[in-house]
Amino acid sequence: MSSEPTTLARLSMSLPAELFRQLDVMVEERGLPSRSQLIAELIRHALAEHEALTRPEDLLAGTVTLVYRGDRGRVRQQLAQTQADYLKEVISSQHVFLEDDQLMEVLLVQGPAVRLKDLCDALRGIRGVQQLQLVTTTALLPPLHEQDGHETAPASGKDAA
Repeated sequence: MSSEPTTLARLSMSLPAELFRQLDVMVEERGLPSRSQLIAELIRHALAEHEALTRPEDLLAGTVTLVYRGDRGRVRQQLAQTQADYLKEVISSQHVFLEDDQLMEVLLVQGPAVRLKDLCDALRGIRGVQQLQLVTTTALLPPLHEQDGHETAPASGKDAA
């Protein structure tokens, strides 16, 4: 993390009174020091979503969270097979048992936005999957492997395009 101060730019905006009130309630409920911090977080999230849609070859890192139920053995087998089909993109997986015979699985993923979307579509197609959400960021994981004694850095989507 850089110790250099971040350059700030000022933004002035007008909002409907009710939306402004809801924003303040959200800042308060999250215990944030300012509206600016919340708005910056919301903008970062929207930019990551936008990048995934408009630049499908860019590399993104993120999580896929899914909730499922049903014949656990069958559903888990299909989830495992789908993850194996996307072996380059699925870094790790963890699941926990929830109440009411449900399970939650969280996948740590990284890869081209289009491949992450395809992975999510394949997982959604498994009978028993009730909820699925992909959350991405444009920041990438550091290199996970060394090749020929040299670290291999993931190509940033911006350089690869």
